[in-house]
This record gives sequence, structure tokens and C-alpha cells, in this order.
Amino acid sequence: MLSTADAPLRAAPELSGPPPRVLVIQAPYYEAVVGGMVDGALAILAGVGAEAEIVDVAGAFELPAALRMAIRAGRWDGYLVFGCVVKGETDHYEHICREACRGVMDISVETLAPIGFGLLTVQTLEQAIARSSPDRHNKGVEAANAMIGQIALARRLAESKE
Repeated sequence: MLSTADAPLRAAPELSGPPPRVLVIQAPYYEAVVGGMVDGALAILAGVGAEAEIVDVAGAFELPAALRMAIRAGRWDGYLVFGCVVKGETDHYEHICREACRGVMDISVETLAPIGFGLLTVQTLEQAIARSSPDRHNKGVEAANAMIGQIALARRLAESKE
């Protein structure tokens, strides 16, 4: 089984057109972890000249609704969603993780909005720290690169229609 550690390091996709406007939606319950991912994402966004705005929500469960509200507002070219859920002693973890992930996926498929997904669902806080540190395994960097790739694809496909 492969992990992120085995994956090749990928550069941010080339992006034609104006710098994108991006909304970062974060659930900062684990502030240092989420902050590390956001910092990684902001570095990638700066590389393409993106304008970023950050909003907070209470927790992972609120991420999909905030994402839908933002897409409905129509002010951004792309969206980054960040949070962290660490497994505890009850099955609450499974419910929150499943519903938050499903909510974001449903919105992605329904709206076709460029979304970078950075919700860590981990067994331990140490696992979360490893995925939010300023190194090549930062999931914020991965989410930002994925979102920029989707913006680039949407722009390319829109141009081919004209």
C-alpha cells in the first residue's frame, strides 16, 4: 500500500488567466494542525498570485454547509476546506468524518466548484502534526495544488467551448 511518503512531489499546476480568488474555510479546533495546513496552502496560493480570504467555522461538521454558502455567494474561483478530527473513545469520530467528507464530495459533484479538501481524519494527534508540518507531506499544500489544478481544468475546458 502506498502512502503520501511514497508519492512523487508535484509542483503547482500552471494556471492561465487572472489570479484566482480563493476562500479558505477552516475549522480550527486543532489550531496548530489546521494552521500548519493553511500556511502550506497560502504559500502555494502566493505562488500563483491568488487572493485568499479565510473564514472560520465551529468544527468539521460545519464545513460542508459553509462551503455550500460560499459557493452560492459566487465570489470565489476556488475553495479550500481545512479541519482535523482525531479519533476518540466513542463512535462520534466515524459519524463526523463520514458526514463531513460525504457533504464536501456531494457539493463538489453537484456544483463542479474547484475544491481542495484538507480534512485530516487521524487516529492520533501525532499523525495530524506529521501531515500539517512545513515539509513535503503537508496536506494543505496538496489541497491547494489540487484546487489550482481544478481551476486550471475548468478554465481550459471553458476556453475549448468558445
